[in-house]
Amino acid sequence: MSQVEESVRVDVPVHTAYNQWTQFETFPRFMEGVERIEQRTDTLTHWVTNVGGVRREFDAAITEQRPDERVAWTTVDGEARQAGVVTFHRIDDSTTKVMLQLEFEPEGLAENVGDKLGLVKRRVSGDLRRFKDFIEQRGGQETGAWRGEVGGPDGTGRL
Repeated sequence: MSQVEESVRVDVPVHTAYNQWTQFETFPRFMEGVERIEQRTDTLTHWVTNVGGVRREFDAAITEQRPDERVAWTTVDGEARQAGVVTFHRIDDSTTKVMLQLEFEPEGLAENVGDKLGLVKRRVSGDLRRFKDFIEQRGGQETGAWRGEVGGPDGTGRL
């Protein structure tokens, strides 16, 4: 498994950054290579990606979600293997650090070479910069929010 960790400072309050991140169907507006995401249930998303001419479809399950703190996921079905977490850190009332950690399994020669050359790291960094631009250009107004909790130490969704 390969790992990437990137962060961006966003000039919006932590709840705004978090709320926007929970709107998975807007990801194609700022994530390069993401063609479509369908929110199938509160905890299941279906992704269609096209990166470097390689089209993939997969399902991802949200394994943990805590409002204004974190969203974690893992793929559960399809053509990609990855897991990750995005965390939200309050810097002050109007500034948030968004940190993304991603583990993925590159497949085939092209993906392995791209991983070794740091292409995935650059893509993640670019996606976070575009997320910053997306939410800041909206005047700090998120397109929606889902404030439910998923997972937790006791498995009930409560922390």
